[in-house]
Amino acid sequence: MKHIQLLNFIDLEQKEKEMILVWRNHPEIRKWMYNQDEIKLDEHLSFIDSLKARKDKLYFLVKKKDEFIGVIDFTQLVEKISVHMGIYSNPNIKGNGKILLNKIIDYSFNNLKVKRIFSEVFAENDKAHNLYKKFNFKDISEKIVNNKKVICMELKSENREF
Repeated sequence: MKHIQLLNFIDLEQKEKEMILVWRNHPEIRKWMYNQDEIKLDEHLSFIDSLKARKDKLYFLVKKKDEFIGVIDFTQLVEKISVHMGIYSNPNIKGNGKILLNKIIDYSFNNLKVKRIFSEVFAENDKAHNLYKKFNFKDISEKIVNNKKVICMELKSENREF
């Protein structure tokens, strides 16, 4: 995983924050989010600013060499126990899902020192669901969000690939 950098949202320059907002509002990204509304710049900047005071959330822009490839996030962080993950790729570049998920797993277990990573994915998002399964995430439950079935998944530290 050489040449991969995690850039904390709270340390980003304005142009990087605006680039992330464009990605997040892209129809191919937005359709897989719980909040599928288009986000305004002031809301986005307020959210990023709120992260400075949060101990239970971390958001990173991921850079591979000189290219921004996606966003990973960690929410509902319970120290040394568990974290919920989020992920989306730069919509203009394909094929970085494995890199992003590898970074999530590495950071969760080696930096945050949690025992479990939780993920939630819309059942119709086969691409993401299959990627998570390749990394040994297991389906543990289902729920309904926005009138759609969501699969809740978990990766335990002892089940990860090394």
